[in-house]
Amino acid sequence: MKAIRIARFGGPEVMEYGDWPQPAPKPGEALVKLDYSGVNFTEVYQRAGLYARSQTYETPLPMVIGSEGGGSVAALGDGVDGLRTGDRVSYCIVRGSYAEYAAVPAWRLVKIPEDVPTPVATALMLQGFTAHYLSHSAYALKPGDSCLIHAGAGGVGQLLIQMAKIRGATVLTTVGTAEKALIAKAAGADHVILYRDTDFREEVMRLTGKRGVDVVYDAVGKDTIAKSLRSLRRRGLCVNYGGASGLVESVEPLELAEAGSVFFTRPHLADYIADREELMMRANDLFSLWRNGRLKVAIDREFPLQRAAEAHRYLEGRQTRGKLLLKIR
Repeated sequence: MKAIRIARFGGPEVMEYGDWPQPAPKPGEALVKLDYSGVNFTEVYQRAGLYARSQTYETPLPMVIGSEGGGSVAALGDGVDGLRTGDRVSYCIVRGSYAEYAAVPAWRLVKIPEDVPTPVATALMLQGFTAHYLSHSAYALKPGDSCLIHAGAGGVGQLLIQMAKIRGATVLTTVGTAEKALIAKAAGADHVILYRDTDFREEVMRLTGKRGVDVVYDAVGKDTIAKSLRSLRRRGLCVNYGGASGLVESVEPLELAEAGSVFFTRPHLADYIADREELMMRANDLFSLWRNGRLKVAIDREFPLQRAAEAHRYLEGRQTRGKLLLKIR
């Protein structure tokens, strides 16, 4: 099969398009013929070696990268119930989706409803699940809460803004350009801050009457984390779920106290879809919200599989205005 493999960690140039052995499903697995693969910062971290020490997201070399896919069941391993060949499915947090085929644990596969297009179902996996657990579990937003969402025009950002509004929260968000401000506003943000023109922490304090927000959702990381902590209300929560500007390497405990006895967490999505029941709860909720028109999925661009390195450069250049997909066929 054709796949994107890496034999060493590094920049997009280490991504090689070529032939790779097609996997066979083991007991409890299904072979998925992929139509789409999602492009996420998770794969950037895989490629760059930032997950080399991770026990949750292992990255042994050489490997096929990719964390999210959508397609149809091509074959079933022993002991798999509830699936048939030909079923449309989507999934995430299983490495190897930058390929024509992937072997996936059956319990992680979500059957795609008939009225949901495969690209939308794929986009609702890693990024949709992330927006869901951030707004419903990591910090369960409720009416009257306020939140700061960094990178509001990105794939997760747009979904998270919508989920926060569904939960009844007031949404402040940061973006880099006036064009992206319009995207964030269309997603439902109450206040959009152009971080290149304005100190976002000062603007948050102005907008909240110096109180600060209840929670900050920070996927930018290194460049923003210090001011994110200082944008919180007393005993608020900062959720650092990514590192578009670089991963956060340390946070001084005393800084949490000085910021108002605030809390800090760095979660993995895998721990919020840890079993079949939780996985399907989030999937069913997301599909229902999309079907009812309450959640819109913005797909920015589709790249052919062989141009995956270009997709990574586009993502890392902070050019995204929604979900990026690789079209496998």
